[in-house]
Amino acid sequence: MPQNRTLCMTQADNPLLQLLGIHKHFGGLLALTDVTLSIRQGEIYGLIGPNGAGKTTLFNILTGLYQLDGGTFNFNGNTYSRCKPHVLAEAGIARTFQNIRLFPNMTAQENVMVGRHLRTQNGIWAALRRHPAARREEKESAQRASELLQFVGIHRSPQTLAKNLSYGEQRRLEIARALATDPLLLALDEPAAGMNATETADLKRLLHTIRNQGITVLLIEHDVKLIMDLCDRIAVLNYGRKIAEGMPEEVRSNPEVIAAYLGGNPA
Repeated sequence: MPQNRTLCMTQADNPLLQLLGIHKHFGGLLALTDVTLSIRQGEIYGLIGPNGAGKTTLFNILTGLYQLDGGTFNFNGNTYSRCKPHVLAEAGIARTFQNIRLFPNMTAQENVMVGRHLRTQNGIWAALRRHPAARREEKESAQRASELLQFVGIHRSPQTLAKNLSYGEQRRLEIARALATDPLLLALDEPAAGMNATETADLKRLLHTIRNQGITVLLIEHDVKLIMDLCDRIAVLNYGRKIAEGMPEEVRSNPEVIAAYLGGNPA
């Protein structure tokens, strides 16, 4: 199961993640304009909106792939700006991507161990020399990878190549690799994309279990039913602006959200 690290705050004190007035532009195109939201520790928070609304751009800012052009980005009591991805990963933010990004010719266990190496102490020279401490860490990483494969429900041999896993298993393998970094915040970019109904139901149960282990989940997803059933709170982006935020029933009945995204009458 996930091994969460210590937060520097409690949920009652401050949000785990706070974005205040975030701006991002690409030349003359405003991708995000004055986006403000707060995510509490231990909740499942959904981010929805039409294609091109800025959802993945926001994820890329949170994980250091893009740098913000304005506003404030606070995570776990610290302020971040112009950070590289490994700095934010070490701080406790892990993510998956819309398109599967596994190492197809590496085993399932090896893929998870790649994520685990973020938390190892011995460098490449110790590994090449087969130093006892490096061998011990490698053994511990392999054991941790096996535990996470079991946790996400991949019951095949850990030595199965990633490319030979089913689509749903590959999606869960990506989550296992992200969990191997011991995140405080798990950011998932359309994890249910391409899944059938059974796989989606399995994913929903897995995300509840992850949250119950104390890990906060931030979720981009186009499956509106999954978002409404799963999330504690939801924010809606449209043309780079936040147009709504609240509990699922509030968002579902918001006229601006219906017009921009849901495309019908409130359920």
